[in-house]
Amino acid sequence: MTTYPVEQGILTAASQHADASQAAAELAQALRHENLGFALFFCSAEYDLAALANALEEQLPATLLSGCTTAGEITPLGYDRGSIVAMGFDRRLFAIETALIDDLEHFELSNAQPLVDTLLGRCRRQAIAPINEHSFALTLLDGLSSREEQVLATLDAALGRIPSFGGSAGDDNHLSHTHVYNAGRFHTRAAVVVMINTQLPFEVFSTHHLNPLTYKLVVTEAHREQRRVIEFNGLPAAQVYADLVGVALEQLCAAVFARHPLAVRIGEQHYVRSIQRVNSDHSLSFYCAVENGIVLTAMQPAPLLNNLKTMLDGVNARLGEPSVIIGCDCFLRRMELEALEQVNQASQLLRQANVVGFNTYGEQHHGMHVNQTFTGVAFGSLPVNDL
Repeated sequence: MTTYPVEQGILTAASQHADASQAAAELAQALRHENLGFALFFCSAEYDLAALANALEEQLPATLLSGCTTAGEITPLGYDRGSIVAMGFDRRLFAIETALIDDLEHFELSNAQPLVDTLLGRCRRQAIAPINEHSFALTLLDGLSSREEQVLATLDAALGRIPSFGGSAGDDNHLSHTHVYNAGRFHTRAAVVVMINTQLPFEVFSTHHLNPLTYKLVVTEAHREQRRVIEFNGLPAAQVYADLVGVALEQLCAAVFARHPLAVRIGEQHYVRSIQRVNSDHSLSFYCAVENGIVLTAMQPAPLLNNLKTMLDGVNARLGEPSVIIGCDCFLRRMELEALEQVNQASQLLRQANVVGFNTYGEQHHGMHVNQTFTGVAFGSLPVNDL
């Protein structure tokens, strides 16, 4: 039987075994205990997903499970690929309920409010902690659904003052099939909402390492539903962007997009709109919503490791040493670290801060869909005399 400091309330585990059954068995062995109430996992899309679903349900038959596929994993040892990482939540410190949204196209406030009310009601009946001050929502969305903005804005309206964060599922950078998991199986074109009510202190956060430049690009033609920009400033979008960043059109690739992002300014904040790919007609496809008339600002990366360390130090100062941080880290940030050969240094920072999570195709923070951020929730520990 697994033993651990109950005041932390969360166990973490990971497996690099390529066989789904073996990986599930290793996770279950590390997480299983008599008070395990919920398990959250993030897995490589290279697994046989049907086999993994069956194995997880078989190994943890009385445990509520949710998760998604990734563009890379963050394990207790740092960045990884081709693996699965999981967290087990103690029912004595957490009331957790989940819901699947399987019709993203028609998800409206009339759907969202009953969903949120039902989740909160189920958490409230478990009497773990006061709902309004001690709850947050985690959202996991199909990263290729192109419906994040609508779903998140609708959920945010229903959640009111309850904070939320999350990530868009990945598929190991293949950009073909991404999945979320709930109620025993993997789903596409769907989202999972995880409502978490806890006695533990926590902080929902988001950070990025990008600073605005003076260069502006006006979207003069776009296909909103496809998230595709045809023209910037009246000219072919890809050529304008290539000229801006100083590379030949044929050199545009994910590594260039990671180093030279664009962002839309809302109020005093800049929200990154990352480019996904160049199309044959020299248009650009984006990971986030774009539309005619918006102005995109060129952004310049500051040192990513410095930003990550500053953010983690700040959380530590406000919350105490986190027992666990669940991190949704954009895959473009990891790509930048790989290009700079700084993955090991980043892994060390993540490991020291007890971060587990995954690399995403987009992050979610308080109803906004963003890119190239590190977004998540940090949990403190409960004082032993409060147990």
